[in-house]
Amino acid sequence: MKNSRVTEYFILGLFILLGLSILGFFLSKSAILIKSSNRHVTVKGLAEKEVPANVAIWPISFNETENELIPLYEKINNKKSKVISFLKEQGFSDEEISFDTPFIKDLEADVYYDNKRKNFRYLAKTTITVHTDKVDKVLDSRIKITDLIKAGVAISGSEYENNVQYIYTKLNEVKPQMIEEATKNAREVAEKFARDSGSKLGKIKNARQGIFSISNRDSNTPYLKKVRIVSTIDYYLVDE
Repeated sequence: MKNSRVTEYFILGLFILLGLSILGFFLSKSAILIKSSNRHVTVKGLAEKEVPANVAIWPISFNETENELIPLYEKINNKKSKVISFLKEQGFSDEEISFDTPFIKDLEADVYYDNKRKNFRYLAKTTITVHTDKVDKVLDSRIKITDLIKAGVAISGSEYENNVQYIYTKLNEVKPQMIEEATKNAREVAEKFARDSGSKLGKIKNARQGIFSISNRDSNTPYLKKVRIVSTIDYYLVDE
């Protein structure tokens, strides 16, 4: 009876040992598979495109001075009419031209103003703005701005204040092509890495599309824009 129990325990021990060995084998294989599935490479794909701006916002400012409000109002209207006439001669419509309420400063109410040097009481600043998709006309008209000086309108303000803002609003038209190009460039980089590491490129693990950026091509040609996108893509690597 005693020998029989020993035999049973021995056989049971063999089965347990065999089971543990098999379990260990599969666990090691599973670990290898998990490790293999985590092999990947992260690459970035860049796409850039140069495009012309399709919207221009052009502010034109002038100052006027007077000691009485009614004559000041008449002077403002006179110069405003000259600026609007100039813009219409350049081919801009009424819908593209707008003007703000003049900013009028009473210098006598300014405690920091030197009354001894005061030659007038009121100072008015008026801004007329062109908002248009005729970017080429804006570029041409800015060259002819001296015609306003001949008409008695002195453009005021700093270069920054009268600077034209050029905008590109057709991003959706170039998005698909640029995303495709960025993805293609990223894959080419990943394929080279895979070849150099003795692997093959697998499926995409993860993809992150970067934010589109629009900037001036350079400081001298703000009407030409550079659109840029960087995509980040993770590819699986598999053994050859």
